[in-house]
Amino acid sequence: MEFDLLRSFVAVAECGGFHRAAERLNLTQSTVSQQIKRLELETKRPLFRRTTRMVALTDDGEMLLGEARRLLQLEEGARRRLTSPPLSGTVRLGAVEEVAGGSLPPALGRFASSHPNVKLEVQIGVSSPLIEQLDAGRLDVVFAKRPLGTSRGRLVWREQMVWAAAETFKLVSGAALPLALYREHSVSRDAALIALRERELVWQIVYTSPSLTGVRAAVLAGLAITPLPASASEVMSKKSSKESEWGSRASNRRRPAACAERRKRDREGDRGISDHESRAAETACRNGSVRPVVAP
Repeated sequence: MEFDLLRSFVAVAECGGFHRAAERLNLTQSTVSQQIKRLELETKRPLFRRTTRMVALTDDGEMLLGEARRLLQLEEGARRRLTSPPLSGTVRLGAVEEVAGGSLPPALGRFASSHPNVKLEVQIGVSSPLIEQLDAGRLDVVFAKRPLGTSRGRLVWREQMVWAAAETFKLVSGAALPLALYREHSVSRDAALIALRERELVWQIVYTSPSLTGVRAAVLAGLAITPLPASASEVMSKKSSKESEWGSRASNRRRPAACAERRKRDREGDRGISDHESRAAETACRNGSVRPVVAP
């Protein structure tokens, strides 16, 4: 089908008549009428019901309308991409660390391949400072977290927050809940503290870091728990599993004497861990070294 015929067909359907469609397309009414007749001959189906007062789509015309619009959009997009000059310049992008460690790198790779003349400057940080830099004109685009109820920006995805802890971490009933949080005020930090206050739980911030890497280190060491998006918790679990596997392989390559010395120290109690100390919380999800938990 010719795009000119489809363009006239869509115009007549949307304008409700040949006269207004001809005005929109800057064509004569007879030209538009001839194009519709050619399209009906090509499809071998009547596309419009014509009366002296109105023009309405037939069932076949209704079916063709959606497809015609889609084809015209594809044609317009291809024309625009082929005729427009290639993009060039610099894009200053800010992103939170949870995004930077997930879907962002492959997306940036695809963008760089499609637009080789565009220079990317990427800055990783916490939501609030990144948004401040966006407002100050130092960044062009920011992927940041925003709390529920905030309407600023364009929603890209929504994700549940979970508590993440190491398998060796234990929740002690009645004790203050040890937290590892971002140093600056962040969406996840504020949401976590609000949730704990609403449930009237006793908590204590024992570790702060300006980066997710620092928070992750404290969690993996079993020092505290931290609030994370569910996907970031899964990424941490995979990473920690790989690290554990690497450590196991490395220890297997030690000399027999070193292994014997280590077993001797274990028997003497220097490295001993009681059953109670190694018991994970009953609310744990045991799919990796890092797991989502529910606060008591």
